[in-house]
Amino acid sequence: MYTNELKAINKSNRYRQRVVYDESLIDLASNDYLGLSTKKQLLKRAVTKVQMFKNHAPKASQVVNGYHQIHKDFEDFLCRQNGFEDAIVAGSGFLANLALIEALPRKGDILVLDEEYHASGILAAKLVDAQVIVFKHNEISSLEDILKNTQYKRAIIAVEGIYSMSGEILNKEIFEVVDKYENTILIVDEAHSSGVLGENFMGVYDLYNIEVKANHIKMGTLGKAYGSYGAYILASSHIIEFLQNRAKALIYATAPSLIDIELAHQGMLYILKNRDKLKKKIQKRQELVKEFFGVDMKGLIFAYEMQSSDAVLTMQKNLIKKGFLVGAIRPPTVEKPILRIIPRVDVKIKDLRKLFEEILS
Repeated sequence: MYTNELKAINKSNRYRQRVVYDESLIDLASNDYLGLSTKKQLLKRAVTKVQMFKNHAPKASQVVNGYHQIHKDFEDFLCRQNGFEDAIVAGSGFLANLALIEALPRKGDILVLDEEYHASGILAAKLVDAQVIVFKHNEISSLEDILKNTQYKRAIIAVEGIYSMSGEILNKEIFEVVDKYENTILIVDEAHSSGVLGENFMGVYDLYNIEVKANHIKMGTLGKAYGSYGAYILASSHIIEFLQNRAKALIYATAPSLIDIELAHQGMLYILKNRDKLKKKIQKRQELVKEFFGVDMKGLIFAYEMQSSDAVLTMQKNLIKKGFLVGAIRPPTVEKPILRIIPRVDVKIKDLRKLFEEILS
Protein backbone atom coordinates (compact mmCIF):
# COMPACT_ATOMS: atom_id res chain seq x y z
CA MET A 1 0.00 0.00 0.00
CA TYR A 2 2.95 2.36 0.57
CA THR A 3 5.34 0.96 -2.04
CA ASN A 4 5.77 4.23 -3.93
CA GLU A 5 6.31 6.20 -0.75
CA LEU A 6 8.96 3.76 0.45
CA LYS A 7 10.69 3.89 -2.93
CA ALA A 8 10.83 7.68 -2.67
CA ILE A 9 12.31 7.48 0.82
CA ASN A 10 14.93 5.00 -0.37
CA LYS A 11 15.79 7.10 -3.43
CA SER A 12 16.42 10.18 -1.30
CA ASN A 13 18.66 8.24 1.16
CA ARG A 14 16.20 8.88 3.99
CA TYR A 15 15.33 5.26 4.64
CA ARG A 16 15.46 4.25 8.31
CA GLN A 17 15.62 0.79 9.80
CA ARG A 18 15.98 -0.94 13.12
CA VAL A 19 19.23 -2.86 13.55
CA VAL A 20 20.46 -5.04 16.41
CA TYR A 21 24.10 -3.97 16.32
CA ASP A 22 26.97 -6.17 17.41
CA GLU A 23 27.67 -5.44 21.08
CA SER A 24 31.39 -5.53 20.39
CA LEU A 25 31.12 -2.22 18.50
CA ILE A 26 32.32 0.84 20.40
CA ASP A 27 29.10 2.76 20.96
CA LEU A 28 29.33 6.43 20.03
CA ALA A 29 25.77 6.70 18.75
CA SER A 30 23.57 6.39 21.82
CA ASN A 31 22.53 9.07 24.32
CA ASP A 32 23.90 7.00 27.21
CA TYR A 33 26.29 9.86 27.96
CA LEU A 34 27.65 8.57 31.25
CA GLY A 35 27.58 4.86 30.47
CA LEU A 36 25.04 4.05 33.18
CA SER A 37 23.11 1.60 30.99
CA THR A 38 25.80 -1.04 31.59
CA LYS A 39 26.17 -0.59 35.36
CA LYS A 40 24.45 -3.72 36.66
CA GLN A 41 24.82 -2.64 40.28
CA LEU A 42 22.36 0.19 39.66
CA LEU A 43 19.90 -2.28 38.16
CA LYS A 44 20.28 -4.62 41.15
CA ARG A 45 19.60 -1.77 43.57
CA ALA A 46 16.53 -0.70 41.63
CA VAL A 47 15.14 -4.24 41.51
CA THR A 48 15.75 -4.67 45.26
CA LYS A 49 13.84 -1.46 45.96
CA VAL A 50 10.88 -2.39 43.75
CA GLN A 51 10.70 -5.85 45.34
CA MET A 52 10.02 -4.19 48.70
CA PHE A 53 6.52 -3.34 47.47
CA LYS A 54 3.51 -5.54 46.77
CA ASN A 55 3.24 -4.62 43.09
CA HIS A 56 6.10 -4.18 40.63
CA ALA A 57 4.00 -2.60 37.85
CA PRO A 58 1.97 0.63 37.96
CA LYS A 59 -1.29 -1.06 36.83
CA ALA A 60 -3.18 2.11 35.83
CA SER A 61 -2.87 5.79 35.01
CA GLN A 62 -1.55 8.13 37.68
CA VAL A 63 -4.97 9.65 38.34
CA VAL A 64 -6.64 6.25 38.81
CA ASN A 65 -4.48 3.87 40.84
CA GLY A 66 -1.12 3.86 39.09
CA TYR A 67 0.62 6.48 41.20
CA HIS A 68 3.10 4.69 43.45
CA GLN A 69 5.39 5.55 46.35
CA ILE A 70 8.36 5.02 44.02
CA HIS A 71 6.97 7.75 41.74
CA LYS A 72 6.43 10.11 44.67
CA ASP A 73 9.86 9.50 46.20
CA PHE A 74 11.52 10.24 42.88
CA GLU A 75 9.47 13.40 42.32
CA ASP A 76 10.34 14.65 45.82
CA PHE A 77 14.02 13.95 45.13
CA LEU A 78 13.85 15.87 41.84
CA CYS A 79 12.26 18.87 43.55
CA ARG A 80 14.96 18.96 46.23
CA GLN A 81 17.78 18.68 43.71
CA ASN A 82 16.42 21.19 41.21
CA GLY A 83 14.73 23.74 43.46
CA PHE A 84 11.27 23.39 41.94
CA GLU A 85 8.04 23.32 43.91
CA ASP A 86 6.44 20.23 42.38
CA ALA A 87 6.98 17.46 39.84
CA ILE A 88 5.18 14.78 37.87
CA VAL A 89 6.66 11.78 36.08
CA ALA A 90 5.78 10.76 32.52
CA GLY A 91 6.19 7.63 30.44
CA SER A 92 8.72 9.19 28.03
CA GLY A 93 10.20 12.49 26.95
CA PHE A 94 7.94 12.42 23.91
CA LEU A 95 4.88 12.08 26.17
CA ALA A 96 6.12 14.80 28.52
CA ASN A 97 6.53 17.26 25.64
CA LEU A 98 3.17 16.23 24.24
CA ALA A 99 1.59 16.77 27.66
CA LEU A 100 3.07 20.25 28.12
CA ILE A 101 2.53 21.65 24.66
CA GLU A 102 -0.90 20.15 24.07
CA ALA A 103 -2.24 21.27 27.46
CA LEU A 104 -0.72 24.65 28.31
CA PRO A 105 -1.61 26.91 25.34
CA ARG A 106 -5.29 27.90 25.42
CA LYS A 107 -7.41 30.12 23.24
CA GLY A 108 -5.92 33.62 23.06
CA ASP A 109 -2.42 32.38 23.97
CA ILE A 110 0.62 32.09 21.75
CA LEU A 111 2.99 29.13 21.60
CA VAL A 112 6.52 30.25 20.70
CA LEU A 113 8.95 27.51 19.68
CA ASP A 114 12.65 27.61 18.87
CA GLU A 115 12.88 26.51 15.23
CA GLU A 116 15.06 23.55 16.28
CA TYR A 117 12.73 22.37 19.04
CA HIS A 118 12.23 18.61 19.30
CA ALA A 119 9.84 16.80 16.93
CA SER A 120 7.56 15.87 19.84
CA GLY A 121 6.91 19.55 20.48
CA ILE A 122 6.37 20.30 16.80
CA LEU A 123 3.82 17.48 16.60
CA ALA A 124 2.04 18.64 19.76
CA ALA A 125 1.87 22.19 18.38
CA LYS A 126 -0.52 20.94 15.70
CA LEU A 127 -3.03 20.07 18.43
CA VAL A 128 -3.26 23.41 20.22
CA ASP A 129 -6.03 26.01 20.10
CA ALA A 130 -3.55 28.88 20.05
CA GLN A 131 -1.37 30.77 17.61
CA VAL A 132 1.93 28.96 17.00
CA ILE A 133 5.00 31.08 16.18
CA VAL A 134 8.54 29.88 15.52
CA PHE A 135 11.56 32.06 16.35
CA LYS A 136 15.06 31.85 14.91
CA HIS A 137 17.20 29.30 16.64
CA ASN A 138 18.62 30.61 19.93
CA GLU A 139 18.24 34.24 18.75
CA ILE A 140 17.25 36.70 21.46
CA SER A 141 16.14 39.45 19.07
CA SER A 142 13.83 37.10 17.19
CA LEU A 143 12.14 35.95 20.39
CA GLU A 144 11.82 39.46 21.77
CA ASP A 145 10.29 40.79 18.55
CA ILE A 146 7.53 38.21 18.89
CA LEU A 147 6.82 38.95 22.55
CA LYS A 148 6.92 42.70 21.95
CA ASN A 149 4.77 42.84 18.84
CA THR A 150 2.19 40.07 19.34
CA GLN A 151 -0.98 40.30 21.40
CA TYR A 152 -1.56 37.37 23.71
CA LYS A 153 -3.22 36.28 26.91
CA ARG A 154 -0.28 34.05 27.79
CA ALA A 155 2.93 33.30 25.91
CA ILE A 156 4.31 29.78 26.27
CA ILE A 157 7.94 29.66 25.09
CA ALA A 158 9.66 26.31 24.51
CA VAL A 159 13.45 25.85 24.20
CA GLU A 160 16.04 23.13 24.83
CA GLY A 161 18.98 23.04 27.24
CA ILE A 162 21.19 21.32 24.67
CA TYR A 163 19.84 20.88 21.17
CA SER A 164 19.90 17.20 20.36
CA MET A 165 21.38 17.27 16.86
CA SER A 166 23.84 20.19 16.92
CA GLY A 167 24.86 19.92 20.57
CA GLU A 168 24.43 23.70 20.85
CA ILE A 169 23.68 25.01 24.33
CA LEU A 170 20.74 27.27 25.22
CA ASN A 171 21.47 31.00 25.12
CA LYS A 172 21.33 32.20 28.75
CA GLU A 173 19.74 35.49 27.68
CA ILE A 174 16.54 33.59 26.81
CA PHE A 175 15.76 33.56 30.54
CA GLU A 176 16.29 37.33 30.76
CA VAL A 177 14.04 38.07 27.79
CA VAL A 178 11.22 35.93 29.17
CA ASP A 179 11.51 37.65 32.56
CA LYS A 180 10.94 41.07 30.91
CA TYR A 181 7.41 40.22 29.78
CA GLU A 182 4.29 39.49 31.81
CA ASN A 183 2.17 36.37 31.45
CA THR A 184 4.97 34.25 30.03
CA ILE A 185 5.75 30.60 30.68
CA LEU A 186 9.15 29.16 29.80
CA ILE A 187 9.54 25.45 29.05
CA VAL A 188 13.15 24.22 29.06
CA ASP A 189 13.58 20.74 27.65
CA GLU A 190 16.67 19.44 29.46
CA ALA A 191 16.64 15.99 27.87
CA HIS A 192 20.25 16.29 26.65
CA SER A 193 21.60 18.70 29.28
CA SER A 194 20.45 17.06 32.52
CA GLY A 195 23.13 14.67 33.71
CA VAL A 196 25.79 16.44 31.64
CA LEU A 197 25.89 20.16 32.52
CA GLY A 198 26.24 22.05 35.78
CA GLU A 199 27.94 21.73 39.14
CA ASN A 200 25.52 18.98 40.16
CA PHE A 201 24.81 17.74 36.62
CA MET A 202 21.26 19.10 36.72
CA GLY A 203 21.45 20.93 33.39
CA VAL A 204 21.39 24.55 32.22
CA TYR A 205 19.55 25.79 35.31
CA ASP A 206 22.45 24.40 37.31
CA LEU A 207 25.12 25.60 34.86
CA TYR A 208 23.82 29.17 34.69
CA ASN A 209 22.72 29.26 38.34
CA ILE A 210 19.22 30.31 37.28
CA GLU A 211 16.77 31.23 40.03
CA VAL A 212 13.68 29.07 39.56
CA LYS A 213 10.52 31.15 39.13
CA ALA A 214 6.81 30.37 39.16
CA ASN A 215 6.59 30.62 35.37
CA HIS A 216 9.47 28.20 34.76
CA ILE A 217 9.00 24.60 33.66
CA LYS A 218 11.81 22.09 33.33
CA MET A 219 11.31 18.84 31.46
CA GLY A 220 13.86 16.06 31.38
CA THR A 221 14.18 12.48 30.23
CA LEU A 222 15.50 9.40 31.99
CA GLY A 223 16.59 7.44 28.92
CA LYS A 224 19.76 9.39 28.21
CA ALA A 225 22.34 10.36 30.87
CA TYR A 226 20.36 8.56 33.58
CA GLY A 227 20.50 5.16 31.91
CA SER A 228 16.82 4.28 32.18
CA TYR A 229 13.51 5.21 30.52
CA GLY A 230 10.79 7.76 31.21
CA ALA A 231 10.62 11.48 31.91
CA TYR A 232 9.67 14.15 34.41
CA ILE A 233 8.21 17.64 34.51
CA LEU A 234 9.22 20.16 37.19
CA ALA A 235 7.14 23.30 37.79
CA SER A 236 5.11 25.21 40.33
CA SER A 237 2.42 23.25 42.19
CA HIS A 238 -0.17 25.32 40.33
CA ILE A 239 1.10 24.23 36.89
CA ILE A 240 1.52 20.59 37.93
CA GLU A 241 -2.06 20.63 39.26
CA PHE A 242 -3.26 21.99 35.91
CA LEU A 243 -1.32 19.36 33.95
CA GLN A 244 -2.67 16.44 35.94
CA ASN A 245 -6.15 17.72 35.15
CA ARG A 246 -5.72 18.70 31.47
CA ALA A 247 -2.69 16.93 29.94
CA LYS A 248 -4.06 13.96 28.01
CA ALA A 249 -0.63 12.32 27.69
CA LEU A 250 -0.51 12.09 31.50
CA ILE A 251 -4.17 11.42 32.29
CA TYR A 252 -4.82 8.67 29.75
CA ALA A 253 -1.45 6.89 29.79
CA THR A 254 -0.49 4.13 32.20
CA ALA A 255 1.81 5.51 34.90
CA PRO A 256 5.55 5.10 34.22
CA SER A 257 7.27 1.78 34.89
CA LEU A 258 8.33 1.42 38.52
CA ILE A 259 11.61 -0.30 37.72
CA ASP A 260 12.53 2.44 35.22
CA ILE A 261 11.76 5.25 37.66
CA GLU A 262 13.73 3.61 40.44
CA LEU A 263 16.61 2.84 38.07
CA ALA A 264 16.78 6.53 37.12
CA HIS A 265 16.68 7.47 40.81
CA GLN A 266 19.65 5.20 41.47
CA GLY A 267 21.41 6.67 38.43
CA MET A 268 21.02 10.21 39.74
CA LEU A 269 22.35 9.19 43.15
CA TYR A 270 25.35 7.61 41.43
CA ILE A 271 26.03 10.79 39.44
CA LEU A 272 25.89 12.99 42.53
CA LYS A 273 28.27 10.68 44.39
CA ASN A 274 30.74 10.53 41.48
CA ARG A 275 30.33 14.01 40.03
CA ASP A 276 33.98 15.09 40.38
CA LYS A 277 35.24 12.01 38.55
CA LEU A 278 32.59 12.37 35.86
CA LYS A 279 33.41 16.06 35.33
CA LYS A 280 37.05 15.22 34.65
CA LYS A 281 36.05 12.55 32.13
CA ILE A 282 33.69 14.91 30.31
CA GLN A 283 36.34 17.62 30.25
CA LYS A 284 38.91 15.24 28.71
CA ARG A 285 36.50 14.37 25.91
CA GLN A 286 35.69 18.01 25.27
CA GLU A 287 39.41 18.79 25.07
CA LEU A 288 39.93 15.95 22.61
CA VAL A 289 37.19 17.24 20.28
CA LYS A 290 38.81 20.68 20.48
CA GLU A 291 42.22 19.20 19.65
CA PHE A 292 41.06 17.32 16.56
CA PHE A 293 38.26 19.51 15.19
CA GLY A 294 38.67 22.93 16.83
CA VAL A 295 35.14 22.73 18.22
CA ASP A 296 34.14 23.81 21.74
CA MET A 297 31.76 21.00 22.62
CA LYS A 298 29.66 22.15 25.60
CA GLY A 299 28.00 18.85 26.43
CA LEU A 300 28.66 15.41 24.95
CA ILE A 301 27.19 15.81 21.47
CA PHE A 302 29.55 16.41 18.55
CA ALA A 303 28.00 17.04 15.11
CA TYR A 304 30.40 16.53 12.20
CA GLU A 305 28.88 17.94 9.03
CA MET A 306 29.06 15.89 5.81
CA GLN A 307 28.49 16.89 2.18
CA SER A 308 25.63 14.51 1.39
CA SER A 309 23.42 11.73 2.71
CA ASP A 310 25.45 9.29 0.59
CA ALA A 311 28.65 10.50 2.20
CA VAL A 312 27.39 10.23 5.76
CA LEU A 313 26.03 6.72 5.21
CA THR A 314 29.28 5.61 3.58
CA MET A 315 31.30 7.02 6.47
CA GLN A 316 29.06 5.28 9.01
CA LYS A 317 29.49 1.93 7.22
CA ASN A 318 33.26 2.36 7.03
CA LEU A 319 33.48 3.19 10.71
CA ILE A 320 31.40 0.14 11.61
CA LYS A 321 33.99 -1.98 9.77
CA LYS A 322 36.63 -0.36 12.00
CA GLY A 323 34.62 -1.22 15.12
CA PHE A 324 32.89 2.14 15.78
CA LEU A 325 29.17 2.87 15.78
CA VAL A 326 28.19 6.51 15.18
CA GLY A 327 24.93 8.16 14.19
CA ALA A 328 24.31 9.06 10.53
CA ILE A 329 21.66 11.79 10.70
CA ARG A 330 20.10 12.98 7.47
CA PRO A 331 17.43 15.42 6.32
CA PRO A 332 14.66 16.06 7.23
CA THR A 333 15.85 15.49 10.82
CA VAL A 334 18.68 17.96 10.16
CA GLU A 335 19.20 20.56 7.46
CA LYS A 336 22.55 19.07 6.39
CA PRO A 337 23.74 15.47 6.95
CA ILE A 338 25.90 14.94 10.02
CA LEU A 339 27.82 12.27 11.82
CA ARG A 340 26.39 12.53 15.32
CA ILE A 341 29.14 11.41 17.68
CA ILE A 342 28.65 10.89 21.42
CA PRO A 343 32.05 10.63 23.16
CA ARG A 344 30.57 8.75 26.12
CA VAL A 345 32.57 8.77 29.34
CA ASP A 346 33.02 5.00 29.37
CA VAL A 347 34.67 5.02 25.92
CA LYS A 348 38.45 5.01 26.28
CA ILE A 349 40.39 8.10 25.18
CA LYS A 350 42.65 5.97 22.97
CA ASP A 351 39.58 4.65 21.14
CA LEU A 352 38.23 8.16 20.66
CA ARG A 353 41.58 9.24 19.21
CA LYS A 354 41.48 6.34 16.79
CA LEU A 355 37.92 7.22 15.73
CA PHE A 356 38.77 10.89 15.14
CA GLU A 357 41.83 9.91 13.12
CA GLU A 358 39.66 7.64 10.97
CA ILE A 359 37.18 10.43 10.31
CA LEU A 360 39.89 12.89 9.31
CA SER A 361 41.93 10.44 7.23
